[in-house]
Amino acid sequence: MRRKGIDGLAGVVRTTLGRDPASGDLFVFKNRRGDKLKILAWMGDGFALYLRRLEKGTFAFPTATTTQLAMILGGVEWANTRTRTRFQKPV
Repeated sequence: MRRKGIDGLAGVVRTTLGRDPASGDLFVFKNRRGDKLKILAWMGDGFALYLRRLEKGTFAFPTATTTQLAMILGGVEWANTRTRTRFQKPV
């Protein structure tokens, strides 16, 4: 991730991940120390690159769903939260 901008990260998505960076998916990259995140997003007419740097500490970076990722970026420790059970119609 070091020093990579939009074109460099889009290249990583294509070559390393074998994915289309313009697919509409978010691609999240972190640095080795874990205090910076870059998020590459296709906005329909071009790319957006978001950077988040913590002044102190590091991001928790477990495997996460889209909702959990939003919580992490918002500063919520989702590991300590619980999901409400939903009704499931018996088959």
